[in-house]
Amino acid sequence: MSKAYWIVRVSVRDEQRYPEYLAAAGPAFQKYGAKFIVRGGAFEAMEGTARERNVVVEFADRATADACYRSPEYTSAKAIRQKYADADFIIIDGA
Repeated sequence: MSKAYWIVRVSVRDEQRYPEYLAAAGPAFQKYGAKFIVRGGAFEAMEGTARERNVVVEFADRATADACYRSPEYTSAKAIRQKYADADFIIIDGA
C-alpha cells in the first residue's frame, strides 16, 4: 500500500480566529498519524492560480487519509475552518 496525502490550498479570511481550527483539528491529526510535509512557507506560483497557504499532510495509506477526513473529530474542525477560510482540498495516493 502506498502512502496517501492531503493537499490543501487555503485562503484565510479571519487570521485571528483561524487558530481555532488548528486547535480543533489536532486530535484528528494525532489519532490518524498525520505527518505534515508542508505547512505554509514561502512559495512561488509558477503557473495557474495560488492561495496564500499550502499544506501537504502524509498518511500511512488512502484508507487512513479518508478516515481522518471523515472522522467526527475532523468534521467538527472542518466546520470551524470553513467559517474562517476558503480551501481547495484533495486526497491523493502517493507514488
